[in-house]
Amino acid sequence: MEPILKPFKEQQAPPLQSSGFIAWVRSNFFSTWMNTLVTIILLWVIYQIGGFVLNWGFIDAVWFGESAKACPNVHGACWAFVTDRWRLFIYGLYPIELRWRGDVFYGLGALTIAAFVFSFGPITKRLRLIMFIGFPIAAYIFLVGGMIGLKYVTPEDFGGLLLTVVIAAVGIFASIPLGLILMLGRTSELKVISKVCAYYIEFWRGVPHIAVIVMFVALLPIFIPDGNKIDIVVRALIAFAAFNSAYMAEVFRGGLQSIPAGQFEASKAIGLSYWKMMGYIILPQAIRNSVPALVNTCISIFKETTIVLLIGFSDFLGIIQLSLEDPKWLGPPHIFSSAYVFAALIYFSFTFGMSKYSLRLENRTNVDH
Repeated sequence: MEPILKPFKEQQAPPLQSSGFIAWVRSNFFSTWMNTLVTIILLWVIYQIGGFVLNWGFIDAVWFGESAKACPNVHGACWAFVTDRWRLFIYGLYPIELRWRGDVFYGLGALTIAAFVFSFGPITKRLRLIMFIGFPIAAYIFLVGGMIGLKYVTPEDFGGLLLTVVIAAVGIFASIPLGLILMLGRTSELKVISKVCAYYIEFWRGVPHIAVIVMFVALLPIFIPDGNKIDIVVRALIAFAAFNSAYMAEVFRGGLQSIPAGQFEASKAIGLSYWKMMGYIILPQAIRNSVPALVNTCISIFKETTIVLLIGFSDFLGIIQLSLEDPKWLGPPHIFSSAYVFAALIYFSFTFGMSKYSLRLENRTNVDH
C-alpha cells in the first residue's frame, strides 16, 4: 500500500510587520521611543522647510519679467531676474554672434565628462587620454580663435560661467600633470632635483593665492622681452596652474606615502627600471589612493575662480553682482536673495557632481575609506 503524501502548503510571504518596507521603517525610525521622538521632530522640520521652499521658490515665485516691477511679491523668488539675464550669466560678454563657439565648448566639456564617467569597452583608456589632452586644445581653438578661419576674441570679452569653467578646467587639467612631475621630483634620489621641487612647492604653499594672481598679472610682463605680450587672462591661468600644482603634488605625495615599502622592493627585485616601476606599479596605486583628496582639491580650484574679480574680470558670481547694480533691477531684497540662491545652486551642482564622481571612482577602484 502506497503511503499517503500530504500536500505541502504553499509558502506564504512573511507578515509586513517582520519584513519589507514597513519593517525597515519600524526598525530604523521607530525602534525606540528616542528614535520615534527624533523622527517626529525631523519630519516636522522637513515639513516646515519644504513648505517654505515650495512656496518661496515655486508657488509665489515670478518666472518672467524685464525689470524689478515684475517682482512685487516680496514673499516669493524673483526668477525673472535670472531668466532675463540668463545668456549674460552663461556667456558673459562673449560676442553674441559667436556664442555658438561657447556652445561647442560646453558640448566638448560634456563629452569629456561622459568619457570619464562611462565605460566604452576596450577603447575607454585611450578615449579618456585623448579627451584629457584634446579638450584643452580644442577649447582654446574655439573660444579664443585666431586660427582655422575663426575670428579672434579678446580675453576681455570672457566672463560669466564661461570664464569660471575655463579657469577651473585649465587649473585642473594643468595642475594634475604638473603636480605628478613635482611629486616625482620631490621624492627623487637626485638631491638637486629633490631640493628644487621641494622649494618650489613650499614657496607656492606659503604665498596667498591673491598675491600669486596679482604677482603674475602685474610682474610677469616685466620679464617678457619687448615685442611679446601675454594676455591678462593667460597670465591668470598660468598663476592658477602654478599655484595649484604645488597642492596637487602634496596630494599625490600623500598617496605615495600610503604604499607599503614592499612594493618598491619587489619592483626592484624583479629588475624593473625606475620609470617602469613608477608607471606600472607605484603611480597607479598612488593616484588611486589620492582620489578623495584629489577631488577635494579640484572642488577648491573651481570655487577659487572668483578671485579673478580682483584683476577686473567678471566670472559667474561677478556677472551676477554687476547685473544686480543695473537700475532696471534695483528693488526689494528678495531679488538679491534670488540671484545668490541661483548662484549657490550652480556652484552646488558642479561641486556635487565632482563629489559623486569621486565616490563612484573610489568604489570602482576599491579605495579604502
